[in-house]
Amino acid sequence: MTPERDGLRMRLPSGATAAGRPRTPRLDQPRPPRRRILPEWDPEAFGRMSERIARFIGTGRFLVWMTVTIVVWIVWNTLLPESVRFDEYPFIFLTLALSLQASYAAPLILLAQNRQDDRDRVNLEQDRKRNERSIADTEYLTREVAALRIGLGEVATRDWIRSELQDLVKELELRQNGHREHSGALPAMRAQRPPGRDAGDH
Repeated sequence: MTPERDGLRMRLPSGATAAGRPRTPRLDQPRPPRRRILPEWDPEAFGRMSERIARFIGTGRFLVWMTVTIVVWIVWNTLLPESVRFDEYPFIFLTLALSLQASYAAPLILLAQNRQDDRDRVNLEQDRKRNERSIADTEYLTREVAALRIGLGEVATRDWIRSELQDLVKELELRQNGHREHSGALPAMRAQRPPGRDAGDH
């Protein structure tokens, strides 16, 4: 190795050669977020605000306030002196304000309806899953009840055991009575035999 290269290495600090190279993005780290030109907003907060506006527009209070505003506007620009009027008879400014309010109210109402449709869809999906689970549970319980009925058909009940014991007691009584009658008939038969028959038989 030449002494010139050794001197160059001694002069350069550690990492100086790597600093001059273009830095490539690393694959093990996420990319930094890009700068956006348009302003960012929370769609959930905007949706909640649109629902509040849509609910207020659909109430009687909004209709009352809107009617009062229009009446005051017309009376102001009709009965007051011309020096204080700001919208003359065709009421072009009032028409523009009402059309602007309607143009903003329609998308807000549609956005609120879309959010409500999404909630209804989620609720319907949950109800469908709940109904499927309840149907499955009902079928399982039906099978279990049927199996219990089949099992109970093979189990000895109290009445059946009582009837069997009564039959056994009756059979034992009949056997005992029959044995007594048979044992009582043997001495009578012996007494009826003629004397000397046994001796002749021997």
